[in-house]
Amino acid sequence: MALPKAILFDLDDTLIRAYAQPEEAWTRLLHVFAAHLDAHDPQSIDRVRVAVMEEARGVWSDQAEAAKWRLNIPGARRLSVRRGLAKLGREDDDLADRIADAFTELRRTEYRLYPDAHATVDALRDAGVRLALVTNGAAETQRAKIERFELAHRFHHIQIEGEFGQGKPELAVYRHALERLDVAPGEAWMVGDNFEWEVVAPQQLGMCGIWYDPFGAGVPAHATAQPTRIIKRLSELVE
Repeated sequence: MALPKAILFDLDDTLIRAYAQPEEAWTRLLHVFAAHLDAHDPQSIDRVRVAVMEEARGVWSDQAEAAKWRLNIPGARRLSVRRGLAKLGREDDDLADRIADAFTELRRTEYRLYPDAHATVDALRDAGVRLALVTNGAAETQRAKIERFELAHRFHHIQIEGEFGQGKPELAVYRHALERLDVAPGEAWMVGDNFEWEVVAPQQLGMCGIWYDPFGAGVPAHATAQPTRIIKRLSELVE
């Protein structure tokens, strides 16, 4: 595909690895708290993980609730762990909060820039492509990531949910970014790992939805749209 006039990039789990593969991360974290949870074998640890992750899915599956908790992910984790432990007959808010906060810190320390992120973004900018970084989340949290991974100067426009006041998949989010880049929807791509946010919603406006699938998960079975393109490495955008 020929390069477009503009590309909108997602941040988390697109340019940086932030929240991918939560099952593995929760399992590692819960082993640290095994004694506190009276979970002395893998099956017990797995029961706690499943309960917590089921509660988390419940929080994030409600669009209104998700919009609220995206601005307070540590709080959402506390809620999910509290509910998960309660489901298992262990109502201990102090322990739940310590586990949730430890998971938040684990994730923060393990943020990693994808190896080809800087080179890909720089090559696109050098080629004359207008670039926007469009991310959901709290302003302070997302700005810290942007600074930590030296992304700010690489984009013509940066749009954070906590600053703009709306988040993906609200169509106003994409429209505003396109306006700031001075391009029409048909002249732009959206690139990211979230199928609904980076494929379905942008395509409703006439944008190309480029789905970043680094782990080869494949198009979701319930998908109502097909990506314009699927990539497993960011560098495929400039190859």
